[in-house]
Amino acid sequence: MTTLTTGKLAAAQRVELLAELEARFNENPKRHKGIKWDDVLAKLEAQPDKLWSLAEMERTGGEPDV
Repeated sequence: MTTLTTGKLAAAQRVELLAELEARFNENPKRHKGIKWDDVLAKLEAQPDKLWSLAEMERTGGEPDV
């Protein structure tokens, strides 16, 4: 993922990030008992600033797990 400076993700960056987050979510089901990815996705899409923050964490090697 490239350096981001606008506070908004390009469509391709958004798709890439959400795919990575979903994969990580699905790899760790014990961390998310009773939570569905679709619910997480809806919350992320409703709050683009949160998605931006997660992208920055991912970009810097933080590997966020939602």
